[in-house]
Amino acid sequence: MRIVSRQPSERAPGERAPARIAPLSVLPVFLDLAGKRAIVAGGGDAAAWKTELLVAAGAEVHVYAPREELSGEFSRLLATADLPGRLVHHDARWEAAAFSGAAVAVADAEGDAEAAAFRAASLGAGVPCNVIDKPAFCTFQFGTIVNRSPLVVGISTSGAAPVLGQAVRRRIEALLPAWLADWARLAADMRERVMARLGPGARRRAFWEAFVDRAFRAAPGGDDAGALEAEAGRIARGERHDRGRVTFVGAGPGDAELLTIKAVRALQAADVILFDDLVSEDVLELARREAKRILVGKRGGRPSCKQDEINAMMLTLARAGKHVVRLKSGDPMIFGRAGEEIDSLRREGIAFDVVPGITAGIAMAAALGVSLTHRDHAKSVRFVTGHSRHGGLPEDVDWRAIADPSATTVFYMGGRTAAHIAARLMDYRMAAETPVALAEALGRPEEVLTRCRLADLPARMAERDERQPLVIGIGAVFAEARTAALGEGRPAVASAG
Repeated sequence: MRIVSRQPSERAPGERAPARIAPLSVLPVFLDLAGKRAIVAGGGDAAAWKTELLVAAGAEVHVYAPREELSGEFSRLLATADLPGRLVHHDARWEAAAFSGAAVAVADAEGDAEAAAFRAASLGAGVPCNVIDKPAFCTFQFGTIVNRSPLVVGISTSGAAPVLGQAVRRRIEALLPAWLADWARLAADMRERVMARLGPGARRRAFWEAFVDRAFRAAPGGDDAGALEAEAGRIARGERHDRGRVTFVGAGPGDAELLTIKAVRALQAADVILFDDLVSEDVLELARREAKRILVGKRGGRPSCKQDEINAMMLTLARAGKHVVRLKSGDPMIFGRAGEEIDSLRREGIAFDVVPGITAGIAMAAALGVSLTHRDHAKSVRFVTGHSRHGGLPEDVDWRAIADPSATTVFYMGGRTAAHIAARLMDYRMAAETPVALAEALGRPEEVLTRCRLADLPARMAERDERQPLVIGIGAVFAEARTAALGEGRPAVASAG
């Protein structure tokens, strides 16, 4: 038997090519209605909202409804001072003649008979129509809108789940900064000059990528247009564009919904993402599809990237003009070696910024439903590393202060040294009965929360899965951790004591 290997793009004779796009329930289109005639039949609140949309799109809207049937909302709309000339009210019901010269037609029909008649009249005049809340009589549908005009996003569920469409709109509204409208207008103003200056292909694409990079960073300022014109000149001359930059982003404990909006924007603007081993797949799914992803994680007892290798990689990519996102679990500025990486960038004059994340200690408190600074139990909070640079228990820690019963302490990376931590604290007279909370795989489906006494910590460590990341909380505030966690229905495991 001879086995023939083919590349994914190759096909045998007669073999059908895969579809480039999955089936669509509707085709999204955008209509230019500026200065065009639109008709609206009906005077209810729903018709008033559709009228506002049509007017906002620049249409000249003719409303057909007896005055006594106008809702209060519609009456207020008709009285709006800046709409005369774009909004014309006809104190009568619609007739077939109303469709003449119309670009679109919308009706708020009381029953199916009126809806069918409106549809027939619109089809007879060659006018696309929408009958509100009656999809069977529509030839087009209104989607949910995110307005950053001239950037406009339309969302449709084909009438199946309008509430879902609204929820999607809210998500997109949060991700797209309001200032994108200003950038879109600037793009429209520059487009012809860019097209004339830069031919189609790599150079033109490089300019617009630089434009988009700025657009998601901040609102346009007074020097942006000039800087972009200069960038177009450099690209036209074949010169290397400006150096790239690095954005340190906190990925949080694992749950993608705990990311900040600014973190998601950075992920979606990245050229390259250098991510830690503990960053979840759900977080990475929010990144720009075209971004190159490179794992640079460091885990105890496993093959890992060295810190100087990570530093060198960041510098090389940034010098090549890339926007590098250094994606770190939790908060990048807490036990993430960000200080060393920032020092290397500063020495080379590479620009950077930081997007904070939810650190594991805070995530643990939220998961357990406890306050780390409950005023009845704690006067201070400490985040302490559970191992030194050389891997053992850190010796340069003020253990007497940590053993203070009025403090709450959260140990990071303490899985291998937990027994030594417990022994050291009890040597400094911390009570053996002191509550301890353990959080494994925080923010992930396999999350496990447990509670024990300080004296029982070594035995508990012998029972756990060493592959899972661990956070240890010690202090009186964790006395109620078991009740709080179970009360929220989390996969918590409670122990006696």
